[in-house]
Amino acid sequence: MHRVVVLAMDGVYPFELSIPARVFGTAEGEDGRPLYEVVTCGLTAGPVRTSADFTIHVEHGAEAVETADTLVIPPFGCGYENDREWLPKELARALERLRPGARIVSICTASYALAAAGLLDGRRATTHWREAEAFQRAFPRVEVDAGVLFVDDGDVLTAAGVASGVDLCLHLVRRDHGSDAANFVARRCVVPPWREGGQAQFIERPVPETSAATTSGTRAWALERLERPLSLAELAAHAGMSVRTFTRRFREEVGMTPGQWLTRQRVEHARRLLETTDLPVDRVAERAGFGTAVSLRQHMTAAIGVPPTTYRHTFRAAGPAPAGRTAGARRARTAGGAGSAGEPGPAAGSAGEPGGAAGPAGEPARRLRRAGRP
Repeated sequence: MHRVVVLAMDGVYPFELSIPARVFGTAEGEDGRPLYEVVTCGLTAGPVRTSADFTIHVEHGAEAVETADTLVIPPFGCGYENDREWLPKELARALERLRPGARIVSICTASYALAAAGLLDGRRATTHWREAEAFQRAFPRVEVDAGVLFVDDGDVLTAAGVASGVDLCLHLVRRDHGSDAANFVARRCVVPPWREGGQAQFIERPVPETSAATTSGTRAWALERLERPLSLAELAAHAGMSVRTFTRRFREEVGMTPGQWLTRQRVEHARRLLETTDLPVDRVAERAGFGTAVSLRQHMTAAIGVPPTTYRHTFRAAGPAPAGRTAGARRARTAGGAGSAGEPGPAAGSAGEPGGAAGPAGEPARRLRRAGRP
C-alpha cells in the first residue's frame, strides 16, 4: 500500500496538517479497502507545538520519512525573513532520509524548506501568493508561478496557500487512481472534485453579493447536458440574464469564461468515460459534447498532453479500474451521503467561445512525459 508520511514541524498550521490524512485517508478501492496508509511524524516522537493554542502528540519520529512513498510537509510558520529558519538542520537531515523515487509535497509556505534544500532548483513551483515575490528573490533558481493553485513537477509538487493543499492531494489521488476515485473522495469530504492547478489562486469576487443572481444553477443545468451544443446565449437565457451580465458574473464566481469552464467539464467527462468504460472514442466524443473524435483528440491533447487512445491505454496499463467499471458502482455506496459542495468535475468548452482547456499535467500524461506545467 502506498504510504503517505506527513512531517509535522514545530509551529505547524493545524488545518494544512489535517489535509493529507483527510483526503488520502478517505480514498478507497472498489472493494472498500484503503488506497493509502497515512502516517504523521515529527522530527522526534512526542509533542509538536502548532501555530494555534494547542499541541499535538505524534507517535513517530523522523525515521518514518524513510518509509514514505509520498512525503508531505505542511507549513510551519518559519520566519520568512530569517533564512536560518527555512531549513532547520534537523529537517535537512530528515529530508536526506527520503528514499529515491519517493514523491515530496509542500503545502503553502513549506515550499521555503524545499527550496532551501535545493529541491526546487530549475523547477517550476508555487507558494502562497503573499510570499511569492519574497520567495522569488530568495530563490532565483526556482521558476515561481504565483498564479496557480499547485504545480506538479513529477516527483516534487508544491501547493499554494491553505486550501490549495486539498486540491493538490485530490490531484494526486486522481493521478494515482483516476477520476472516479478522486471524485469519491471529494464527495465524502464535501469539496469540489476539481479546481485545476492552473486556476488562479484567488479571483476577483469569489462570493457574489447576497442580493445578486448567481450562475450556479445554470452551471448545474449545463453539467446535465454536456452532450449538447450549449451556446452562450442559451446559458445566459437559462440564468435569466443578458449575455454581458452573465459573462461578467460567471467570471466573478468561477474565475474563467463560460467557454473555458464548459471545455474543462467536457474534457473531464471524457476522461472518466475513457477510464471507466469501453466505449469507442467517437462515442466518448459524442457523450462529452465534442461531437467528433478529432475534436476530442484536439481538446484532450491541449488539456493533458495526450490523445484519448493513449490516455486510455496508459491509464489502464498503470493499474486502473477493470474494463466495464462504471462510476455508478462507487456512487451507489455514497448515496445518501454528503454531496459535493462544488461542481462534479473540471472542464470546459463553450458554445461561441474559445475552449481554453488547460488541464493538469499529471496522471497518465505525466507518466508519458515530464512536463513543467501543473
